[in-house]
Amino acid sequence: MTPEEEGQLAVDLFNHAWTLIELPKRTPEQDDELIHAAHASRHHWSRVGTAKNLARGEWQLARVYATLSRAEPALHHAGRCLAYCEANPDAIEDWDVPFAYEALARAHGVAGDAPESRRWAEEARELGAKIEDPEDRELLERDLATL
Repeated sequence: MTPEEEGQLAVDLFNHAWTLIELPKRTPEQDDELIHAAHASRHHWSRVGTAKNLARGEWQLARVYATLSRAEPALHHAGRCLAYCEANPDAIEDWDVPFAYEALARAHGVAGDAPESRRWAEEARELGAKIEDPEDRELLERDLATL
């Protein structure tokens, strides 16, 4: 597989996982498929992607596990997302860190830690207000509204 093909596979798997996240109801088999697709996407990005691809893959994994009410892996992957962002400030976009904060807010919410969830959501809102592109800012606001 060429690096271009592997990158496209990572994108396709990410998009497939997102399609499964958005289903109003999933079977246990679809929950498994969701986990495997998101991990496979992240794996392929680890082979051909950049720091922002890795951060975004970790963000999606945090979202997957939060969606499935699995707090420990949601917290782990949200933390990894933020770590990639903090370690690579020149490689990410202005919305990556606010989304990492959103992932932490969501994961803490699933873990039942309302004060930490609120703290991270507020951090996301504050930094998100500085996102240059209005569409990107709106995506963050929509996600924060679902906490």
